[in-house]
Amino acid sequence: MSRTRYRIFAEEHPYFLTCTVIAWLPVFTQPQCVEIVLESWRFLQREREVRIFGYVILENHLHWIAAAEGLSEYVGRFKSYTARRIINELAQRGFSTLLEEL
Repeated sequence: MSRTRYRIFAEEHPYFLTCTVIAWLPVFTQPQCVEIVLESWRFLQREREVRIFGYVILENHLHWIAAAEGLSEYVGRFKSYTARRIINELAQRGFSTLLEEL
């Protein structure tokens, strides 16, 4: 997922967030990659008190609505962590062509 810094000003309100895969590659067609995202969100909810109101995961991007104190920091960590985990998962499963495009 590409890196951008979210600017969140009113942390008490939910934010509509979008994360895209570089070059719009269809990474989320792999169930293992979707599970990595879901595990990350469960962690944020459980350990960081991030409230997730809804989400949709499409083949090359995802949308979610969330609120928390420090949300911009959590979004950055979410993107970094899930990107690393997804790259490792794709490497382990031998998706060399997809990894080259990333």
